Amino acid sequence: MNEAPGTPGEDATGTTATDPLVAPEEEQGGGVPPPGRAPLIGLTGRTRTFADMAGTAASLADRPLEMFVRDYSRQVAEAGGVPVQIAFDAPAGAIVSRLDGLVLTGGADVEPSRYGQRPDPELGRVETDRDSYELALLEAALEIGIPVLGICRGAQVLNVFLGGTLEQHVPTHSRYDVDPSAHVHEVEIEPGSLAARVYGSTVGVNSLHHQTISELGRGLRVTGRAPDGTVEVIEWPRRPVLAVQWHPEMLPGRDPSFRWLTEAARAAMGGQGRA
Repeated sequence: MNEAPGTPGEDATGTTATDPLVAPEEEQGGGVPPPGRAPLIGLTGRTRTFADMAGTAASLADRPLEMFVRDYSRQVAEAGGVPVQIAFDAPAGAIVSRLDGLVLTGGADVEPSRYGQRPDPELGRVETDRDSYELALLEAALEIGIPVLGICRGAQVLNVFLGGTLEQHVPTHSRYDVDPSAHVHEVEIEPGSLAARVYGSTVGVNSLHHQTISELGRGLRVTGRAPDGTVEVIEWPRRPVLAVQWHPEMLPGRDPSFRWLTEAARAAMGGQGRA
C-alpha cells in the first residue's frame, strides 16, 4: 500500500510450458504442498522507530525497527511456501541467492527523484533506504530469474526500476474509509495474459493506494485496469514477474497470486536443480 499521506506457450507461472510444474492443486489435497522442499519466499519490510509504537519508553524513541505485515506471510504459507522476512542488513545479492521467490510488499511512497520528478505537496512518507534496498533486491532477483510478485508499492518499484514514472497523488484511490477486506471496484484483465491465467477475466479488489503508475517502464505490459483506466496489473512477458496495484493479501481467502508465486518458484527450483 502507499501509506495515506500526512504469451502463447507459457503457463500460469510465466515460464514456458516445458518447465517442470507442481501437480494441479486438486491433486495435492487442497493447500498441502507437494513432496520436496517448500520454496523460500522473501518478503520485504519497512523501517520505523520505537517512537512510532504507542506506549514505548521515551528513551527508546530513536531506536530503529523493522516491521513486517503478517498477511503476506500467511498467504505465502497457505500457498505452500515458506515466508522469509528480509532484514535490511542482509546483502541483497546474498539473500536473494538463497531465495526461490520474492514479494515486493506495500508501504511508503517511492522517492520522486528516482523517476525524475519533484515531490508533490501531497507526497506521503518516503523511505529512501528502503527504495535503494528493494531496487537492489529486484535487480538480483531478475538476474538469477526467480519469480517476483509486486504488491501496490511493489508494482511501483518494478515500474520505476525499468524507467517508468508514477502519478504522485490520486486521492480517489485511497479508500481507507472502507475495510481492506472489502471489494471497492473490479479490475478487467487482458485475455491471454499471465494475470488472466491467475485471476480470470475480472477480479474484485480493494484500493489502498494514493499513487498510480503513469509512464510504463521498459518491457512491461499493462494487463489489468480499473474502470477509470488506472493501471492495476503489470507484468513482464516471458519472465515470471507479476505486479498488482491492490492488496491481495488483505482480501478474504487464499489469493491465487501467491499460489502462482510458489508454483513459479517450484518450477525455477526444478530447472536450477535447487529442489
